Amino acid sequence: MLNIALPKGRLGDKVYDMFEAAGYECPQIKEKTRKLIFENEEKQVRYFWVKPSDVSIYVERGAADIGVVGKDILIEYEPEIYELADLNVGKCRMCVAGPKDFRDSGEKKLKVATKFTNTARQYYAQSGRDIDIIKLNGSIEIAPILGLSDVIVDLVETGTTLKKNDLAVLEVISSISARLIANKASFKFKNKEIETVVSRIKEQIKID
Repeated sequence: MLNIALPKGRLGDKVYDMFEAAGYECPQIKEKTRKLIFENEEKQVRYFWVKPSDVSIYVERGAADIGVVGKDILIEYEPEIYELADLNVGKCRMCVAGPKDFRDSGEKKLKVATKFTNTARQYYAQSGRDIDIIKLNGSIEIAPILGLSDVIVDLVETGTTLKKNDLAVLEVISSISARLIANKASFKFKNKEIETVVSRIKEQIKID
């Protein structure tokens, strides 16, 4: 059995469709159920749904042989895994955002609100900018509005939430998309199976 960790939500649904089209279907997964683990013995695959930010942990620790995770998680946590393919779905950008008229004078420590603390730290370290990181887990957009921070570092898909809160993208840090990843030991011991999956999945990737 090849154990495959998929992220819950819209991205997971899109990715499962790719696996299905590649010949690794598991019909039960589309039934309305609270189950989290689904098997297809004939195809020798076992899927399980996990929180998107946890996929890389399941893969790194060997509970999953392969999985699909956003590049933002790989940049932030730097897990010990192999990155096998860019699936070209779940696309967005990691950005610095803030009030439209904000200008960083550089005169005082920049207050940055984010849940991507390592990403923010690495980004500003490149320019030697002194920052004060404020770790938040949700509703990050309100931080600069309430004066908690000067800017935020967060994922931006359409920018609609920013606009509704009178914020704008100030800098783009990197482009983000879903990546197919593998456990290092699994890649060695189940190499043939994993390479076959990668090859078939790559045939399903839509290029813009």
